[in-house]
Amino acid sequence: MANTNDILTYLPNSYKTKDEEDYINFLWESYESNYNNEKYPFAFIAIHMLYMCFVYFEVWQIKENRKTDFEKAMIGVSKEFENKFLAATTPFAFVELGESNFIRFLKLIGCDNSQIGNYCLSVKSRNDAAHSNGRIFFNDRSIIDSKVDEILRFIDEIQTHSKPILTECLIKFLKENHNPDDREYIDDTDQIREILIHGNYMSQKDIEYLLTFDITQLVGDVNYLKIRCLFEAFKDNYLHDRGYNILQ
Repeated sequence: MANTNDILTYLPNSYKTKDEEDYINFLWESYESNYNNEKYPFAFIAIHMLYMCFVYFEVWQIKENRKTDFEKAMIGVSKEFENKFLAATTPFAFVELGESNFIRFLKLIGCDNSQIGNYCLSVKSRNDAAHSNGRIFFNDRSIIDSKVDEILRFIDEIQTHSKPILTECLIKFLKENHNPDDREYIDDTDQIREILIHGNYMSQKDIEYLLTFDITQLVGDVNYLKIRCLFEAFKDNYLHDRGYNILQ
């Protein structure tokens, strides 16, 4: 079985509010408690809810960085949902749309119909475990372990597809936030934390990937030296101080 703790590295490094952080912690603790006490159906429900939170965070990054694509993807969505999603200030607003329908937003990052179908089947499995149907699903450790491995595989697939979005997000941030006199926070560290990390609900996996960005790609920009300084501040904060020692 894969290390279930790995799912935490795909979830946000930090949250905008304590309520959001408490909710994620509650789901994780629910998974651990139920798994350790052999209450496997409830463990599966908790881990699947974390998986869906991950999906919401991924789509949030699409919404924030490819707004035109996001708006086009809402064809067929009611005007009520469309307005709510466009005005949303948190990914948790996405919960109002049915999960199987919502997962289709992942086509915007290149997930194909086969992958989308598999992701939706996992929702059906969760629903089967959650409904009061007189049956106990996943009542064996080997079964729940297999289901958790499947969820982690899905998450990793989605994460891989999200890399172009992450790169676009970083470039946009660097170009728009290199001037301390023209942004929300004077200090680089504060601006990076609040606008880049919090604003995009970035995970450890997101940060690890962005630390490998080749800043020389932007050498032609008239503000390259300032952009590079901001990128170096990002690296200083998240490569050394926070333990993401993936670059030698």
